[in-house]
Amino acid sequence: MMPSSEFYQHNRQRLIESMPANSVAIVASGEEQIRNRDVEYEFRAESDFFYLTGFTEPDSVLFLVKQDKQAKAVLFLREKDKQQEIWQGRRLGVEQACETLKVDSAYGIDELDEEGMPLLQGKTSVWLSFSHLAGWNDWLNQAISEAKSKVRQGIAAPGSIQDLDALLHEQRLLKSEEEIERLRQAAQISVQGHLSAMQSVLTADYEYQVQAELEAAFKRNGSPRVAFNSIVASADNACILHYTENSAILDKKALVLVDAGAEFQGYAGDITTTFPASGEFSKAQAALYSLVLAAQQAAIAVIAPGVNYDAMHQASVKVLTKGLVDLGILKGDVEKLIKEEAYKAFFMHGTGHWLGLDVHDVGQYKVDGQSRKLEPGMVITVEPGLYVSDEHEDIDAKWHNIGIRIEDDVLVTKNGYEVLTEGLPRTVEEIESWMQSHAIMQNHQVNTPL
Repeated sequence: MMPSSEFYQHNRQRLIESMPANSVAIVASGEEQIRNRDVEYEFRAESDFFYLTGFTEPDSVLFLVKQDKQAKAVLFLREKDKQQEIWQGRRLGVEQACETLKVDSAYGIDELDEEGMPLLQGKTSVWLSFSHLAGWNDWLNQAISEAKSKVRQGIAAPGSIQDLDALLHEQRLLKSEEEIERLRQAAQISVQGHLSAMQSVLTADYEYQVQAELEAAFKRNGSPRVAFNSIVASADNACILHYTENSAILDKKALVLVDAGAEFQGYAGDITTTFPASGEFSKAQAALYSLVLAAQQAAIAVIAPGVNYDAMHQASVKVLTKGLVDLGILKGDVEKLIKEEAYKAFFMHGTGHWLGLDVHDVGQYKVDGQSRKLEPGMVITVEPGLYVSDEHEDIDAKWHNIGIRIEDDVLVTKNGYEVLTEGLPRTVEEIESWMQSHAIMQNHQVNTPL
């Protein structure tokens, strides 16, 4: 069931309560972007706008106006246009906007100057995301100049422009129960996609064929789109962190790293699995994989309210560094190697990130220069990895071209944590057993007579 308009209305109300008196916030949905010639990319509304409206049409702008003890939501959107709708799809239209979206008033986007600029008059501050400030500069200059021209009428102009991210993104960081339920759904749909990828690799020839099965499973299970560009990386491609070409022939002796997530009602799943294309790990692959899994388990184990966000990374670094020494890949004292960050030659990224409407979701990681404390309602990914390319000529070649990352989505709860992405085989033994059983199933289906 899609969330009701009251959900977004509640989000607006929370934001308005955090705004100072006599202020106005401006949030836009964004514009369609040309892919090539007269073909647009699939449009997705800006996450801040969607969070406050649930509305997904381009060329829309929301104003939240707080004056004295009163507040109102004003939406500007595309007018109904029969000719355009024949070619490009139906529009909500101004007449239906107030009832459908529970805003106080609505106007056509062409009336943005006439009806929008007066909303700034008599306000002391304007709030909008500074990441979009450049696009609003001319409009704001005109609106503020217009307000200043009426000073003799007792109308004040805004004296400051503030970054809305400071209010809105901290609000988005702590997820409500409705949001958590959508993230659970996104996570479990993502699980089904990764299981399909693991099964398909046994008969696929190319990375993109695994991608096709992965994303088809997302759609079969209720996700209209991916949360980000899927990564399906075989062999040395897995040592490229954001590899998205997905065009190489699968090396059946190598590991395949799949980093992908489904989007559900705007919210993102984000999982990384790593598994052998043949269904069986080599000894070197199994050793490195088990090390990364141990690091991930150590990082997840420390998650609880009041714990520093950085504690997860420190836990994974400690396990990985000691393991690399035990395997002979690094040499020296573990604590000294950690201090020198020697592990970064093989683990060069963080252990996770916030998750929500954006796969790399909003919210500060530090407060007053210190790693922030985890709180119930935060959702994070936990994703340590090891990447050993053949550029490490001083290391035994048996480790070369092995890229491993293991990632799950985790909710911080009142008493600890909840892994939202449960349901995947994770240990070496579980993965080999699961892939073997599905290879038998595939062979049985192929050989069963009609």
